[in-house]
This record gives sequence, C-alpha cells and structure tokens, in this order.
Amino acid sequence: MNRTSGLLANMRTAKKLFQAKRFAVEEVEEVLSDGSRLIRNIVRHPGAVVILPLVDANHVCLIQTYRVAIDRWHLELPAGTLDKSLTPFETALAELQEETGYLASNLAHIHTFVMSPGILDEKMHFYAAEGLTMGQSAREPGEQIENRILSWAEIDSLLRDKKIIDAKTLVALLWYMRYRNHA
Repeated sequence: MNRTSGLLANMRTAKKLFQAKRFAVEEVEEVLSDGSRLIRNIVRHPGAVVILPLVDANHVCLIQTYRVAIDRWHLELPAGTLDKSLTPFETALAELQEETGYLASNLAHIHTFVMSPGILDEKMHFYAAEGLTMGQSAREPGEQIENRILSWAEIDSLLRDKKIIDAKTLVALLWYMRYRNHA
C-alpha cells in the first residue's frame, strides 16, 4: 500500500450521521490493503486557530476559562474555529481581540498540526502574536474568560506540574519554548 496516497484514496462515499453548528460526524467506509472494508466514524471540523499572545519577551497572555465539556476552569491559549468567510490569519487576529482584547501588529504563522487524527480531521493553525496593544474584547455570549499574564518561568512550572491540560495549549507552548529561536 502506498502510504503517501492518503486515506481518502481508500474511502468510499461518506454518509453524514450528524450535523452540528461547528462540526459533522460522518460514517466512512475504508478499503484496506487486503480488500476488506472497515466502517469508521469521523468528526469533520472546519479547522481552528490557536494564538500565542507574546506580551513582551518574558510574558505571555493565557486565558482562564470555564469549559462545560470538562466542567472546570483551566488555562489555555486563545483559540477559535475557522469561519468560511475568513482565512486562518484573519481568524487568528479576530479571535485574539475577541478573547483577550489585544490587537497585534505582527502575527506569524508558526505551525499547523492535527488534534486527534484517529477520529477528527481538524487542523489547528498556530500563530504567535507580537506588538500587542490593549483594545476592547468582544467575547461571545457564555464565554467566561479572564486574561492571565504569565512569565515563561511560571508557564514552565505550570507545564511541569501538569496544571495545563488543554492539548492545543500544550503543543503550542512546548513547541514555542523549544523552537522559538527557529520560528
């Protein structure tokens, strides 16, 4: 089997099982290398952005937010689902302001990664925002968010002590802490 051809070349038609506001669930038939068939359920997602707001060389803005799905408050980076009318870059600028109030004079794409490719096709576009000035936040109804300005030392401690549990935030922070001089 040609592993570079991708799974889509081995799939039959998809059957939509569920459509929500921000995602869909499809049943897809995969044809395996031996000719047998396997049914998979895949969450189809338009993609999202995650933004690392660099307040200055030593400080980052994370958000303290309540997430109903896990019934707890936790720290994460600002993020948001892509809108069909906006590019990932435009979405990142909008989400940064919406969730934190910050406007960025420089927004750099750092990486694109997938969240859970076993069941989900979501691509997460990771941006670093610099040259921040405070503006007005425009949080959506129900978003319970507070800005938390943290030093890299505080972030390192939170990561080490397993206090940050959000996957996109873990990926972005750890990547940036390791490779920021190469971005």
